[in-house]
This record gives sequence, C-alpha cells and structure tokens, in this order.
Amino acid sequence: MEKAIPLDKFIEHSLYDKKKGYYINKNPIGENGDFITSPQISVHFSEMIAIWLVGFWEKLGKPKNLNIIELGAGTGEMMYQINKSISSFKQFKKSCNFYILEISPELIKIQKKRNGLNKIKWIDNLNEIKKNPSIFLANEFFDSLPVKHFIKENNEWFEKYITKKKNKYFFKNKKRKLGEIEKILGEKITKNQNFIEVSPKSIKKISKISSIVKKNNGGILIIDYGYLEKKMSDTIRCVKNHKKVDFLNNIYETDITHLLNFNFYLRKFKKNLDKVKITTQGEFLIKMGIFERAEMISKNLSFSKKSDLYYRLQRLVDNKQMGKLFKVMFATNKKNKFSMGFK
Repeated sequence: MEKAIPLDKFIEHSLYDKKKGYYINKNPIGENGDFITSPQISVHFSEMIAIWLVGFWEKLGKPKNLNIIELGAGTGEMMYQINKSISSFKQFKKSCNFYILEISPELIKIQKKRNGLNKIKWIDNLNEIKKNPSIFLANEFFDSLPVKHFIKENNEWFEKYITKKKNKYFFKNKKRKLGEIEKILGEKITKNQNFIEVSPKSIKKISKISSIVKKNNGGILIIDYGYLEKKMSDTIRCVKNHKKVDFLNNIYETDITHLLNFNFYLRKFKKNLDKVKITTQGEFLIKMGIFERAEMISKNLSFSKKSDLYYRLQRLVDNKQMGKLFKVMFATNKKNKFSMGFK
C-alpha cells in the first residue's frame, strides 16, 4: 500500500483485510479484549431488547413469520440472551426467523459456539433474508463502518488520504469537487458545514434496510454512540486494551470507530421511512423497565451480587457513563403506531 489511499479505504484495510484485518482474526470484545459492549456488561440489556421485540411484533399484528436480523453480532451474546428471554413467549418464538449478518470468520465461530442450540442463519448479504416483516438490530454496528473525511479550507474542499513513507503512515489532503462530495452524501452540503465525516457503506446499508422495511414492514433499532448536533466533527477513535491510541501507528491492531451523527442518520432514514424516533440509551432502558427487572432478580441475591448487578446497570444508564453518549434510534413505517421505550 505505497500510494495514497482515501481514509475509508485505509480503515477498511486495517479492520477487514482478509489476511491481517483486526476483526477478521481475533475477538476484540470483552474485559480481556480491547473494548466491551452493553450485552457483556449486563444480561438485562438484552432482556430489554427482547421485550421490545415482542412488543413490536404484537403491534405489527403478530405476523406468523418475522425476520429478526442482528447486524454484526460481536460475540453473539445479545442474540443468545434474546433467545433465552423469549422462551416463554411460545407464539412469538415460533414466528421468528433469526439471522446474523457477519463478515468476520473468527466472530462467526464464537457466535456459533454461543448460539449452538438456537436456530440462526448466518448471512453476509441482506438479499438472503426471506420476504417477511423484518426487524433489524444494530448494536454498535454502524460505528465500525469506515468513514471518509472531507475538509473545507479557503472555500475549497479536500478529502483526507493516507500515504506511506519509510514504513510510516501520514495524512494527505487531496482536492475534491463539491458536486462529487454531495453525490457521495446524497444531499447538498449546508453553508455552516466545513467538515464532513461520512460512511458511504452506512448510506448503502440505510438505503437497503429502508427499502426492505418499506416493502415488507418492520423497522430498525440502532444503539450506538453518537451526537445530535447538525454540525459534523472529527470523531474517529481508536481503542486498544480499553485505552485510546493513534490508529496510524497501530494498523491491524486496533478498533477504529467513530461517533454517529444521528442528525444525518435521521435525514437518511426519513427519505424512505416516515417515522423515526430517537432517545438516549439511559432513557430507553429505564422506560423499558430495566430497574424493575433488576429488583425482581435481586430479591434473593447476596449483597455483593446485588451490588454488582446495580453497578452494571448504572454503567449502562448513567449520564456520565454510557447512558447519554449512547443513543437509541428507531425507524419504521408511519402506519406502525409503536413507541415502546421512546417518549
């Protein structure tokens, strides 16, 4: 990789290269990995998602066939806990066709091991799902898709590239026409925007998912870290052993993610789906009854186990931890009068 390549191609190469890619050869998730996700922090997170799914299915008129598709399932923990939680909802469980969209061979192995007894189909393309009402779950999925950076300087636009000299990587800006950037974005750039962070892969996924939901009914629930401001900023973060590092010096060895600009996602989904709701992870989980669930569970627990349970919940809902930084977005057809977990 001697010639300069766009930032998103560099990230793609670092994370998903078939031989050396970060996500391809290892499991980076968990206390012993580089980062931890909500399903690992508390089983009650996945239980709330399961309750939400049952509620949405009922609101859809209890279809006999329902697709539930998890996008990038990590260790498979959320899918495992969802299946466990719905075991008493016999009619619902019978109607579900579970799918996991995953491209990492290493994570597929881990997911299959965890979900050995559950009936799940692993796919690498959304065209493989059946033409039924479909509910998509994306917990920390979109943040791992590669982004492009466009910078405005002296009324001209540039794209950020990466170049390599003497085994070291450097940033380099290349001039881009405004029209080319707007074509990638699928919209005009407003005057107050002088920096753009966008994932072309996310735009494609949003378009594909929206068309499936529009055609067959259903919706998508996105849980991810992000911000609501209209003005975009450089949010790339790179984590190794739960600490921030420079991704240029750690190719193939670190998780490279970004914060979602939920304002942009809102606009993209509203192009095809009429109803989009958004709240914080803390508000969503509290509205879903996570503390009531914990109270039921904790009655017979020892003090140390009870303390651990509430410590984990606080991590998920507290505004100074994941509660506010993580947002929950729900997009569906206008006719679906469903707002569980939202205002």
